[in-house]
Amino acid sequence: MDNKKILELIKGKLIVSCQALENEPLYTEEGNIMPLMAKAAVQSGAAGIRANGVRDISQIKKVVDVPIIGIIKKNYPNTEAYITPSIDEVDQLVKIGCEIIAVDCTKNTRKDLLTAVEYIKLIKKKYPNQLLMADISNLEEAINASKAGVNLVGTTLNGYVKGSVIKEEPDYELVKEISETCKIPVIAEGRIHYPYQAKKMFEEGAYSIVVGGAITRPQEITKRFVEAIEK
Repeated sequence: MDNKKILELIKGKLIVSCQALENEPLYTEEGNIMPLMAKAAVQSGAAGIRANGVRDISQIKKVVDVPIIGIIKKNYPNTEAYITPSIDEVDQLVKIGCEIIAVDCTKNTRKDLLTAVEYIKLIKKKYPNQLLMADISNLEEAINASKAGVNLVGTTLNGYVKGSVIKEEPDYELVKEISETCKIPVIAEGRIHYPYQAKKMFEEGAYSIVVGGAITRPQEITKRFVEAIEK
């Protein structure tokens, strides 16, 4: 599948994030849980999946035939970046055939001491035909990543970088600003809990929407109900 076709498949569509970390109830040593989540999401109309780790992504690719946004979450000592933070993780994702690879392109420090722009250029030099998505937290980072050569930008880390304030609502304004400023697709992600919020993101200029917690994290969904009931 060529890159143009991949981007066409996700345009105006929902992408579902299927992830479970080691400290979460849906994580198992052997995996096999996230592929079921992905299969259910695709059967219900999701046009793409965002997933974490070589094992889960490989298992997911066996059961669904949609573009995968692949990441590897890894914490290195004395650094802040954890979403595909080095070229080592990129190599692993390329090897298993991720259609899109997302990387941290914020001010977060990384083990190689590269800036986000330097990191993007390193990846693009090694893998010029790989679709690359910049996970950013603000407009400046989106602009810098776009100029450096990424194919898409996602608002994944908005509110989650050190010193940021996490808003309760999705950041509609940021998506609008990026869509009006950058010439590449903006993927809206983060705190999108309800369908009306997803729809509003498209109205603000989003190319695609990524939803995770509101669909594939039952502990988050349950907590939201419990808190509303107990208010």
